[in-house]
Amino acid sequence: MGLPSSGKSMLFEALTGARASGEVGMAAIPDPRLRQLAETVGARKVTPAAVRVSEVRGTGPQLLGNLRQVDALLVVLDGFSGTRVPADDLETLKLELLVADRDHAERRLERVAKQAKSGDATLKKEAAELERLLAHLDAGKDLTDWTDEVPAELEPLTTKPLIAIENGPAGVDLKLEAELAELPEEEAAEFRGAGQSALGEVVRRLAETLDLITFFTAGEKETRAWTLRRGRTAIEAAATIHTDIARGFIRCEVIRWDDLVASGSHSEASRAGKQRLEGKTYVVEDGDVLNIRFNV
Repeated sequence: MGLPSSGKSMLFEALTGARASGEVGMAAIPDPRLRQLAETVGARKVTPAAVRVSEVRGTGPQLLGNLRQVDALLVVLDGFSGTRVPADDLETLKLELLVADRDHAERRLERVAKQAKSGDATLKKEAAELERLLAHLDAGKDLTDWTDEVPAELEPLTTKPLIAIENGPAGVDLKLEAELAELPEEEAAEFRGAGQSALGEVVRRLAETLDLITFFTAGEKETRAWTLRRGRTAIEAAATIHTDIARGFIRCEVIRWDDLVASGSHSEASRAGKQRLEGKTYVVEDGDVLNIRFNV
């Protein structure tokens, strides 16, 4: 998201390769481990992990409603035109999000207070909590400072992770990155020389902010990276791959990615004692290579 002409459409197109602004696309997460794994097992297809990116459109309630559905806010700030001050625009945006949360809480309180007249204890409790929360917001504080539980129905904006990207010399040249994104990967890499894509760093920051880890499946047909929330289990990793795999989960063979690369193959890693069997409750770690046995 961002102010008009800030460069948000260029960022969306460069990240996703999608030309239709306002749509949803996938932004690949750069990970050098994936290529090493693919070369080790002789994979014919290599698929990186990705995050879903949407250029949020609309104004007023429609815009705010769309924003409430996302997990994080990627804000593009104009640092190239010379007519804007990025830091000021960011503070203005944060204030608008705060005001939106306050108005949303006030409208919810009006509805709940009316319903609570029926004598429902749960509604009375929520109305009292909303009154305290409104007083907190009216004091100029946002919901990140709120120590109690926020009613899920509020879908607050100020608690969402926010990443600011300045489009300009002091940040990321989005015009250049959008042009490079249209080139073949080899040509873009040659143009950059030893430098890395600034867009790759943006996606990595998104993944870190969302507290995602990467696990891999590595085979000759396809070697692929997958994202998973930190702290999630093997059965949840299986569901990420396919619901049928989760439903028929038997066990999970786990190898660390660098152990597999060093061993040269799954069989050699197993002979070296680098592979272990885990059950449904195993907490997946970043860099795990999983081979899930299942029967449906």
